Amino acid sequence: MLWNLDNNRAIYIQLMEKIQLDIVSGVYKPGDKLPSVRELALQAAVNPNTMQKALSELERSGIVRSKRTSGRLITEDEAMLKQLKSELAQEHIHIFIENMDKLGFSREEILALTSEQLREVE
Repeated sequence: MLWNLDNNRAIYIQLMEKIQLDIVSGVYKPGDKLPSVRELALQAAVNPNTMQKALSELERSGIVRSKRTSGRLITEDEAMLKQLKSELAQEHIHIFIENMDKLGFSREEILALTSEQLREVE
């Protein structure tokens, strides 16, 4: 797992975003057990306290739940995970459109370029 962290943003927020991305992309499945705080901190090369804060925030949001004897588990609430995936997609689309606007592309040009790229990927 690659953790590209940017020192210009709060590290714990980036950790949360990475774990959320791993969940919605299927790296972690609903009900899966997450690695321990120390394991995740080691993978991300961050202080365990910072990872703990990220995981606590994910717990607070309901995406992760803590089970006393089993550690932290991914929620099994499919609707919540679907909503999270949709929200993350909307964020990425918004950033993409903002960047294309900065490059001077019209909406029609953005749509044409995107359609062209999608055809090439197929």
